[in-house]
Amino acid sequence: MPSAPSVVFDTPQKPSDQAHISRMINPSSIRSPSKPIYSDRFIPSRSGSNFSLFGLSSSDKHPSAEGKDDVSYFAAYNSLLRTALFGPDTPDRKEETFSASWNIFRYKSETKRPLHSITPLGFEEDEAALTANRVPVKVPRKVSRSPYKVLDAPALQDDFYLNLVDWSPHNVLAVGLGNCVYLWNACSSKVTKLCDLGIDDSVCSVHWAQPGAHLAVGTNNGKLQVWDTSFCKRIRTMEGHRLRVSALAWSSSLLSSGSRDKSILQRDIRVPEDFVSKLTGHRSEVCGLKWSHDNHELASGGNDNRLFVWNQHSTQPVLKYCEHTAAVKAIAWSPHLHGLLASGGGTADRSICFWNTSTNSQLSRIDTGSQVCNLVWSKNVNELVSTHGYSQNQINVWRYPSMSKLAALTGHTCRVLYLAVSPDGQTIVTGAGDETLRFWNVFPSLKSQNSNSEMGLSFLGRTVIR
Repeated sequence: MPSAPSVVFDTPQKPSDQAHISRMINPSSIRSPSKPIYSDRFIPSRSGSNFSLFGLSSSDKHPSAEGKDDVSYFAAYNSLLRTALFGPDTPDRKEETFSASWNIFRYKSETKRPLHSITPLGFEEDEAALTANRVPVKVPRKVSRSPYKVLDAPALQDDFYLNLVDWSPHNVLAVGLGNCVYLWNACSSKVTKLCDLGIDDSVCSVHWAQPGAHLAVGTNNGKLQVWDTSFCKRIRTMEGHRLRVSALAWSSSLLSSGSRDKSILQRDIRVPEDFVSKLTGHRSEVCGLKWSHDNHELASGGNDNRLFVWNQHSTQPVLKYCEHTAAVKAIAWSPHLHGLLASGGGTADRSICFWNTSTNSQLSRIDTGSQVCNLVWSKNVNELVSTHGYSQNQINVWRYPSMSKLAALTGHTCRVLYLAVSPDGQTIVTGAGDETLRFWNVFPSLKSQNSNSEMGLSFLGRTVIR
């Protein structure tokens, strides 16, 4: 049988092949009137393309080629294919090694500069700028859930409307127990009996002058006494109220007293008169009084569910807030923002409200889920503490203005009715109807938010205040 004809690669191209190749090179020269030619290829940048992946070069040598004619055939074919695919102006491939990390089709050439040198600054300046602008990660502050000291306080009354605990600038705690007032020195733990009102009277409120060693004591008979605690001597007795004096507030030499007779008396201890003016407006017992830090405004809360703001010369309230639905005893002025006032409502209200007295507007309101007995703002950080009665009997530490709860402190078995802050602003003391005073480290110091109060660590354990 005759042998099969061999395939020869240098066979002359047919006219149909030449026409096909010509159409590939110049697609615009021959167009079909009924079938327009569309292109679906998009190559953003030819300069970044690596043609060696396709073997598209006139100098490539096919490994299976046999002879010079075969090599020239493949070179011509590759050249025509490259021209058809990428255009007639495509430059020849340069001999370079392919790296798998290259971006074959890219919108712009890779930068050879390091990342830190992209900015106009030099490396050193850029590093310094980054270091200066770097915000450190703030670790959430931990608040101890246990009191570091507990004092027994026999006969501490379980009465929501009274104010029987206050802490002086000289680090002395004053506590009204029954018909007596006791002083507890936080540095030496020494207890001193200041006064005894007798069997026919009882203590309803105590408040230290700021600064000074004078202590005001409000009584159940409607009288107000001023004591010099340095000598344990009573220097003044003032009258004017018909019923018990349940709230007190100092403003330099001016002393304000709120009573169950619904009035507030302004007293100047430098003059012989018992009071210099009388503020009226509440319809029930006045149980909360606080002067602003600049001594320009007095906030008062009452059992009539109202919060009033008075100025130094007014006898009628200049601002009235009636949004609370229960007694307003808890009042606190912010030491960080002028005109910012916080107030808390009783059992039927359970909310803390924030007011801007400069614009006479309510800023926010938060439901605490429990009776609000006291509020106090930290002077070291923008945080505040609230104490609660029915039904949680706890102490909450809040971050303002987010009002995120930093801690919930428990330990009292009755309503936490009394609250005071140490002179350094780090420690609070709480009192309840369970006849105990509990000391808590809740706020950071001015120098370090993680340091503990030296006073708080200097005495531990449980003692009796009298």
